Amino acid sequence: MGTDILAENRRLSKENLKRLQSHGIRSVDVMGSIGSGKTALIERLAVQLREKGIRAAAIAGDVTGQDDYDRFRSVGLLSVNVNTGKECHLDAHLIEHALDDIELDAIDFLFIENVGNLVCPADFPLGTDKRVVVISVTEGDDMVRKHPMIFTGADIAVLNKIDLLPHLDVDVERLKQDYKKIRSDASLHLISVRTGEGLPELLSLLGV
Repeated sequence: MGTDILAENRRLSKENLKRLQSHGIRSVDVMGSIGSGKTALIERLAVQLREKGIRAAAIAGDVTGQDDYDRFRSVGLLSVNVNTGKECHLDAHLIEHALDDIELDAIDFLFIENVGNLVCPADFPLGTDKRVVVISVTEGDDMVRKHPMIFTGADIAVLNKIDLLPHLDVDVERLKQDYKKIRSDASLHLISVRTGEGLPELLSLLGV
């Protein structure tokens, strides 16, 4: 009988969460498509955490390359780069090994930036306190309807780049309504990484 890959991933994700929590680390899996603003969001939040005296680190997940890792390092964020090769998502096993490269007693908060898409990461929890999905107004107002599974599994849904709304024909109310149909217990959180709007509230949702 073959290994149940999803079941094994869930088991490992629980072990990762226990490991992080044993060191007093809060953690978040940041999911979203390429260009939604995941990297910029993590950069901005990490700076705000630093101003609060909270030590943060980031795991940069990509199919190949280290562009996001370099960006994190450029703002003084302790970082680990993880390439998935042909896989379109991070998994708990990769995170287990990435944690070995972080001095866990030296951080209080961990960001994990998942590979950029709205499909594959949905089925692979990594072992974090929260899962956040980020979309942007530049992607249109049908993103929730097209990708319901990732919104179902995420604790927080974020709509980024709202500062661009005056220049776009995007129906934000429709996005909110679509999200409410999937998650009646939550609301779509509107932010602008560029202006900082909504970021303090997002940090509060993350338990900071």
